[in-house]
Amino acid sequence: MYRFIISIILWPIWFLFFLSTIILFHIAIFIIPLKHFHYLVRPICGLYCILAGQWLRKENLPPDPSGQPYIYMFNHQSMLDQFMMAAFIPHYLTAVGAVEQFRYPIWGSLMKKYGVIPIVRQELKKAIHTLAKAEEVIQNGISFIISPEGTRSLTGELGIFKKGPFHLAKNTDATIVPVGLIGAFRAKKKQDWRLTPGVLITKFGKPIKANEFRDLSVEEIRDMVRDRIKTLIKQS
Repeated sequence: MYRFIISIILWPIWFLFFLSTIILFHIAIFIIPLKHFHYLVRPICGLYCILAGQWLRKENLPPDPSGQPYIYMFNHQSMLDQFMMAAFIPHYLTAVGAVEQFRYPIWGSLMKKYGVIPIVRQELKKAIHTLAKAEEVIQNGISFIISPEGTRSLTGELGIFKKGPFHLAKNTDATIVPVGLIGAFRAKKKQDWRLTPGVLITKFGKPIKANEFRDLSVEEIRDMVRDRIKTLIKQS
């Protein structure tokens, strides 16, 4: 009952704020260069979490922006995941997004302008084309955020990692940053509309530079990153 009441109170406030900020972003993106857009995005992403009844905490510093491009790889637990990370990452970065999200008139338009790349997960050829586009972005010095699991966990446990993100890292020589997210699954599960107030912890792992994985196979890189993320989320 407690979660039901809290959710009934918080969701209308959250959606009203979300819609108002989407309109703000649509205006600001024509005024503020993308490389400076994170100054606006960071505090608003933090507020998305706070208005969902969550307190934010960071463990370890994110990497220095001067070392870009980075590929941030994280455990995907909740719709709050990207907001948790964006609240702490001190530079512009982009991502892939499910193609279905681009069909929403306002949200989809903003994602496109922000540089998010649509991905069709169910079709291998289209997914490969998406990763090729992501390679171009990273080779232009822009950092990227991606979940190796590909979708949100239904159990809260770390899922199977797909190979695509590791091909991306190997083909671009970008530094991999493992990120462990804690508390997001408890806060908002994929198949449950209710919120559970609490603390969201974003843990930045030690960056893995290209010279550490250049001679490894894609499978070996995948296993190394998975172990790093698993360690981060178990050290809570």
